[in-house]
Amino acid sequence: MQLEPSTLDTINQWLNGNYDQQTKEEIQKLVNEEAYTSLTDAFYRNLEFGTGGLRGIMGAGSNRINKYTIGTATQGLSNYLLKKYPGEEISVAIAHDSRNNSDLFAKTTADVFSANGIRVYFFSALRPTPELSFAIRHLGCKSGVMLTASHNPKEYNGYKAYDANGGQFTAPDDTEVMNEVAAISSIDEVKFERNEALIESIGEEIDKLYLDEITKLSVSPEAIARQKDLKIVFSPIHGTGITLVPQALAQFGFTNLTLVEEQSTPDGNFPTVVYPNPEEKEAMTLALKKATEIDADLVLATDPDADRVGIAVKNKQGDFELLNGNQTGALLIHYLLTAWEEKGKLDGNQYIVKTIVTTNLIEAIAKAKNVTCYNTLTGFKWIGQLITQLQGDKTFIVGGEESYGYSVGELVRDKDAVIACAFIAEMTAYYKDKGSSLYDALIEMYATYGLYKEELVSLTKKGKTGAEEIKAMMEQFRSNPPAQLGGAKVITLKDYELGMETDLTTGTTKALELPKSDVLQFVTIDGSIISARPSGTEPKIKFYCSVNTPLVDKAAFHEVNELLGKKIHHIMEDLQA
Repeated sequence: MQLEPSTLDTINQWLNGNYDQQTKEEIQKLVNEEAYTSLTDAFYRNLEFGTGGLRGIMGAGSNRINKYTIGTATQGLSNYLLKKYPGEEISVAIAHDSRNNSDLFAKTTADVFSANGIRVYFFSALRPTPELSFAIRHLGCKSGVMLTASHNPKEYNGYKAYDANGGQFTAPDDTEVMNEVAAISSIDEVKFERNEALIESIGEEIDKLYLDEITKLSVSPEAIARQKDLKIVFSPIHGTGITLVPQALAQFGFTNLTLVEEQSTPDGNFPTVVYPNPEEKEAMTLALKKATEIDADLVLATDPDADRVGIAVKNKQGDFELLNGNQTGALLIHYLLTAWEEKGKLDGNQYIVKTIVTTNLIEAIAKAKNVTCYNTLTGFKWIGQLITQLQGDKTFIVGGEESYGYSVGELVRDKDAVIACAFIAEMTAYYKDKGSSLYDALIEMYATYGLYKEELVSLTKKGKTGAEEIKAMMEQFRSNPPAQLGGAKVITLKDYELGMETDLTTGTTKALELPKSDVLQFVTIDGSIISARPSGTEPKIKFYCSVNTPLVDKAAFHEVNELLGKKIHHIMEDLQA
């Protein structure tokens, strides 16, 4: 195998450019070993600064997360801010999670911002992503950066860039920032000389403000007061959740919290799990063990930057059952709309939000409660953008997406596991106060609105060849959509990249109202929805499958659920996914 000329040019730039000796030695070692595959993956492109920022494997190279790619991103973001706000004093906020090198990358980010004359509010220790979003708005910042790779494996790190509203950048600003980053052709353009006078440490004072504002959102304090000894098990999975989730639960009024001690210390090696992701059953093992030991009412676990939460509840047999993101989101939305309704707070001016790949059970609930439900593209930045657009005109109650991200109220513009943990606990107390449980509430919800079942199948395709394979799969689905899925005729194709919905029976088309995105949706004649979407943050293509049917008899839940599972399997076979 030989290196492509462009890749070799980039390697030589790094070997001969203004990079530190350790980085050069790491690269030279790979060259000497003729490790062409590793060199290609590390240097075949510049790590793409996408709409959410950067995410990648840590190491030397233009396609890796390191001091120089972080510095380049920050210089580009600085250039954008200086052009966007000429003559104004510009400030930004910076936070980081527990990942290896997150603190060093946060310092590099602060160095570059301050070297460009931009004031920095710097969280003195690790903090959750949603608190950064809150801080940006509270402090009147023009931007912010979170150093995190969310729930990715330990080899990864990342850089999430935020706008003045506390949400991730959307059009046209996202493109403007990306263009500024892409315009930097040499590391010599990056200003690394820290200006200490422009960097201010923040921490506990923001914590207090944030927690106080969360507590004001509580809808059922009376239920919590009666159920304050609710047994809750919580694991931060070695991440930032430990800094605020226990405090939020205590401030809501819960007095009986048990921590998973083995996972309570922040650690970027995530020693007790394969992946620090509450979507993975394996990551919840210790929390479930502890819950069984103490006969808990609720299990909560957050990812490293505490923007996602996974939960487990007791079923009818007394065993703990993990809920998926669609189930938790639907329960949370149903609870909040019901609680608002009971308090007489629904007046037609409220709304909720979900993404296009999140369960349509949520739409059915909203319709029954006469509350507007908006759909957005995948990614919480679109939910955050909508909250900003409608602020002052309509009241946002809650939003969520199937990937375990939820937010309540208008405090932040990103998914927020701190707020979500508090409200999931409140929801559990609400149902327990009525002699019920979250599991009972789930089955009751299905009986009322229909049994919706969703599954996500991800195919990982690593490296340059993987990216090409994913692209080819999407092109094939576009040009030759399946005629049938799961034994049902496909009647509609929604192509969000083209912005077009096609009736496959008549051939008629109409425009889709959402921004363009590389997502395809197939809708079958019996109401199943199958979405294909390349991940924006991981080397994966994701298939989201949603099927539904009425649940006439609650006692038949397991039987009907199993039938829907078989239907999903059939659909995935048809897709050859």
